[in-house]
Amino acid sequence: MDRTTRVAVDVGGTFTDVVRLTPTSGELVFDKVPTTPEAPTTGVFAAFDKVGASIDEVVMFTHGTTLGLNALLTRTGAHTAVIGTRGFRDVYLLGRTDRRVNYDITYRKPPALLERYDTFEVTERSRFDGSVHTPFDAQDATRVAKQIAAHGYQAVAVAFLHAYANPEHEQLMRDILLEHAPGVAVTLSHELSREYREYERTSTAVLDAYIKPLVGTYLKTLEQRLESQGFGGKFLMTRSGGGAMTARAAREQPVSLVLSGPAGGVIGAVAFARLIEEPNLITIDMGGTSLDASLVLDHEPVLYQGAEFESLPINMPSLYIHTIGAGGGSIAWLDDAGALQVGPQSAGASPGPASYGQGGTQPTFTDAAVALGYLGSDTALGGTLTLDAALAEQALAPMAETLGLSTHALARGITQISNTKIMGAVRAITVDLGRDPKDFALLSLGGAGGLVAVDVARELDIPTVIVPPGQGAFCAFGMLMADVQHDFARTNVMPLAELTPQVTSRAYTDMEQQARERLADEGFAPGSSRLVRTLDVRYAGQEHSVTIPFPDDPDPIPTIEATFAEVHERQYGHVMPDPLEVTTLRLQGIGRVDKPRLPEMPRRAGGKPEPAGVRTVYVTEDEPKAQYALYIREGLLAGDVITGPAVVAEHTATSVIHAGDRLEVGAHGELIIHLGKTEESHS
Repeated sequence: MDRTTRVAVDVGGTFTDVVRLTPTSGELVFDKVPTTPEAPTTGVFAAFDKVGASIDEVVMFTHGTTLGLNALLTRTGAHTAVIGTRGFRDVYLLGRTDRRVNYDITYRKPPALLERYDTFEVTERSRFDGSVHTPFDAQDATRVAKQIAAHGYQAVAVAFLHAYANPEHEQLMRDILLEHAPGVAVTLSHELSREYREYERTSTAVLDAYIKPLVGTYLKTLEQRLESQGFGGKFLMTRSGGGAMTARAAREQPVSLVLSGPAGGVIGAVAFARLIEEPNLITIDMGGTSLDASLVLDHEPVLYQGAEFESLPINMPSLYIHTIGAGGGSIAWLDDAGALQVGPQSAGASPGPASYGQGGTQPTFTDAAVALGYLGSDTALGGTLTLDAALAEQALAPMAETLGLSTHALARGITQISNTKIMGAVRAITVDLGRDPKDFALLSLGGAGGLVAVDVARELDIPTVIVPPGQGAFCAFGMLMADVQHDFARTNVMPLAELTPQVTSRAYTDMEQQARERLADEGFAPGSSRLVRTLDVRYAGQEHSVTIPFPDDPDPIPTIEATFAEVHERQYGHVMPDPLEVTTLRLQGIGRVDKPRLPEMPRRAGGKPEPAGVRTVYVTEDEPKAQYALYIREGLLAGDVITGPAVVAEHTATSVIHAGDRLEVGAHGELIIHLGKTEESHS
């Protein structure tokens, strides 16, 4: 059978996005189906059906899921133990002593994933240079393994002191656990991170072990169902660092998936930025439950070494993404002082917003958008979901009465509060880090992004908003762009002056061999793989470092010094004459996959686009029934121009422009919105 079709499925909190690519014709089909949290694989196969993808014809399936993240949020992961070096049993629970919130007397750290009685210790100890201080005590390890089996643990994280330098003791511990506790999922810290900082490495191992049984079972079940229907292609999962990994690798290292949910949107944004030659983008991806904001700088995503989940560190490379609880399903509510709030609670996929007609009764952002006239019953969402304006008004009415407002004024208030929260998220990744939003274009993603993008951009003086094709399922499109990626690191703290060719050759040769073997095992030939060297550098005595490319020069030190000064000034706003030191050598092994290309859209032979109707929009009390022309995006062609006010509806999303705004359709079908100056903001 000739397998050519590629499919990507992104499971969100409310909707599951799907895109089908037929490489031979370049045809892209975007769509959505409701997420099925009670049976995750059901929603995935419904997505295949929705875009007409026959599983036995799929050559590559790329998948993103929040399953592991949800287990962490709800604390429904595995019963997990952690084994440390004798005398260091409390490394995980003690953590760091910094206080993130200085002026909130009610602040409490989020609960840990396990209790002290879940921590064990084994007699052994290695030094920072890999030499053995205390030999591994197999008898003591056997005692601990038997205790873990007797107490019914489902998973165990092994994190020994300085295992990044000498992993032998962790490997011996795994052998003993497999013998005496064979049903327990085992995570070894050095297999996730070969870097110093014991707490961060231990936390990463605990997070991995906590979700490993759940994610492993899900992926195994999904693989079996796919195979039973004739699937014989590559099965990839997106990862937090912006690439992809095979499903088999994801079962072994599920912590790599924890922050991968919004990664597809950023990957797609980077590819799209290059396609339209727009180097600097702010992305806002607004789905049903949350909004993710990120940056594209000089056609590249912003990465950082080490992420966090609820202050619990994950010592792995991650995309820089700021997430807030502001989505289409975000619920409006009154706090104890009677003030209006929106989110982070969400109506989710079930029952969903009241206007869905599925039993929801609480007012949401979507219901507010329906009441304002942005969304209507004249175009069905996803081709099947018709919104009910009467139910939206009914959900808003009790709260409006309590506040002494009309339902329309309340709806405007809900959108204003949401927009203010979104502006805060954008400022957090720009202004707070010394960047001016005016230097960027705003890329609107997600099913609800187009409802807020123009208002948010106007408030932040961003001159241009860009809406890519298939914005409602753009995360899934981005997944088609994801190369398989493996990250390796070796801690080696030393003055930069001592970074000799012998030191770098020894470290990089070992990592490159591992990368080549892993990529070859996953079916990537040398010609379709790439190895990228980087290193972490800081001023001597500093805590934080920056990651820079390792130069391919006979004498790399002058280039490293120059690059470090440039990057440090860009990130921290200053440079110093202090000597430099290296902390970590890094390698990224990349297996390249074929990238889809968005086809160019034909241009209109003559005339101009005609509206499909009109939507009556509540702008303010003084302008309660403004007439917004309604256009169907699928009927627009390259070069078409629309002047606001207007609503552009499409299969998976809706975009709104106001009086004075000008929309032009780009060569690939993107909507380029140039904001006009208006006397009254519509946010």
